[in-house]
Amino acid sequence: MHAAFFLLLGASLARFLMRHPGGTRTPWIIALSAVLAVLYLLGPVLGSRPTPRRLTWLGALVVVWMVLVVLAPSFAWCAVPLFYTGLRILPPRAALALVALLTVFVVAAQLRLATGFDPNLVLAPPAVAAVATAVFVHMQRQAVRQRELSVRQRELIDDLLRTRRELAATERREGTLAERQRLSMEIHDTLAQGLSSQQMLLQAADRSWDADPGTARRHVLTATGIAERNLAEARRFVHDLAPADLAEGGGLEAALHALAARETERSGGGLTVRCHVEGVPAAPLPDRVQSALLRIAQGALANVTEHAEATVAALTLTHLGDRVVLDIADDGRGFGPDRPAPRPPEDVRGHGLPAMRARVRQLGGTLTVESAPGEGTVLSAAVPLPHTGTTSAPAGPPAPSDPSDPSDRPAPSTPEGPA
Repeated sequence: MHAAFFLLLGASLARFLMRHPGGTRTPWIIALSAVLAVLYLLGPVLGSRPTPRRLTWLGALVVVWMVLVVLAPSFAWCAVPLFYTGLRILPPRAALALVALLTVFVVAAQLRLATGFDPNLVLAPPAVAAVATAVFVHMQRQAVRQRELSVRQRELIDDLLRTRRELAATERREGTLAERQRLSMEIHDTLAQGLSSQQMLLQAADRSWDADPGTARRHVLTATGIAERNLAEARRFVHDLAPADLAEGGGLEAALHALAARETERSGGGLTVRCHVEGVPAAPLPDRVQSALLRIAQGALANVTEHAEATVAALTLTHLGDRVVLDIADDGRGFGPDRPAPRPPEDVRGHGLPAMRARVRQLGGTLTVESAPGEGTVLSAAVPLPHTGTTSAPAGPPAPSDPSDPSDRPAPSTPEGPA
């Protein structure tokens, strides 16, 4: 429409100059054409809303065009682009009034150019104006329908996403309930039954202790065997449950401090483990993150005790807003790629560093190990934190380490903490 306006404006000016070369009105016609072109160019800058500035601009545009039509009727061809400009800016009734006014000027201009009365000159401009208005109104209604359809589609998409989230939450709840039911059945069929049998055997042994010591001893031995089996079952259950330090409450920080104190006491003075926490978490850490980091710290300190020959180790938990980082460092002998450790029997330990990597990978994090012979070792586990609340999940037991892998030595530190 903009291109059509300037094309019609240029054609009208060229026609006037060809028909009236050197006329007294020529400078005025050229000047008014330039003013009309400049005013039309200012339209997109003012926006499309009917603000006072926009209405003033439209009035000036129409007045300049009318003056041009009075001086040179051939400029009436520029009316059609002005129809659409008025229809876009003004309310419906005001726009129709403007279209009627412009149409009257077009009819008058055409009659001035004609040598005699021509019915087409009276009927054609109103017909063109009516068609232009009908096309614009139809396009406007289509645009409104399209916007309404887009809004409806967005609402449907939002409903679908909300339904999917609710379905996922329902499935998680059902999975949790199913797991609780499974554990309750397992405990009932193993631990509870075993404890009941032990109680009966021990009561029978107590009754026959004086009269038949041999039978009483057999009852005690049988109860001992049942206790061993129940202990194995309990260890199997605990394999997928939270660490005991976390189950006692206090969170990951308290569990790491307790772990450091326990490892220091267990070493009998040979190893001092320090724990340091930096930063404050913006929200409580998810249970599975706490469990995984505590298991990694346990496995790393176990490697420090068994293989690093260190005197000082440090645990550093750093809260960085969008992630949490656990560093375990020691001042031990370290290792390098050219110093493989002797491989112990397969049943001595477990998976070590690969298990730690698997834990961190399940949480979307990374595990890095830095070490060199004689310079200690630093293990760093970085886990990203979700922006929304996450459903806690039980964590597995501490991952055993494999001393046969040189890279499976713990995450160590210097006496002042991890590098």
